[in-house]
Amino acid sequence: MPWCDNCDAYQAPNALKADGTCATCSGSVDAADMKVKPVDRVPWHFKLMVLALVLYLSWRLVQGVIWVIGRF
Repeated sequence: MPWCDNCDAYQAPNALKADGTCATCSGSVDAADMKVKPVDRVPWHFKLMVLALVLYLSWRLVQGVIWVIGRF
């Protein structure tokens, strides 16, 4: 979050003025703090959990189809 030295407080990026200055005191705000850093890589364990979820939901879909066919 951006820091305003004049107010001595953090400022929300959407609360700043259009020119990027503090809405309270019109002082300059450090623009480096407003940059959003992208995620470089997705962790391997997250990919593993997504794969497990897809496999689980696929199996539940197969079970549901078998159950519906068995009802007729």
